[in-house]
Amino acid sequence: VQLVESGGGLVQAGGSLSLSCAASGKIFELNVMAWYRQAPGKQRELVASMTSGGNTNYADFVKGRFTISRDNAKNTAYLQMNSLKPEDSAVYYCKAEAYEPGGISDYWGQGTQVTVSS
Repeated sequence: VQLVESGGGLVQAGGSLSLSCAASGKIFELNVMAWYRQAPGKQRELVASMTSGGNTNYADFVKGRFTISRDNAKNTAYLQMNSLKPEDSAVYYCKAEAYEPGGISDYWGQGTQVTVSS
């Protein structure tokens, strides 16, 4: 399974960006799709996740500003980011938990840079 993120870029504080994560390859079933981020010198942290059934989970620091969604038919997850702050600047990674005949596997994308200027 390969994950490809897109949609990052540079935006001013208060602006919006939308990220996409498309999964391809030999996909049996994707359960949780999630977005993580990692800023320089910091640990990677969970931003938001969504199960195939539609249950969502958000980090407190993005609640009310970010929205995760997915299109199961397209094996794609999205992250709509509004009211962006400079502290949201980071590399954003997509992660997918896949059910496979051999068990459960986690896959990561290569990351997309989000920079929010003040």
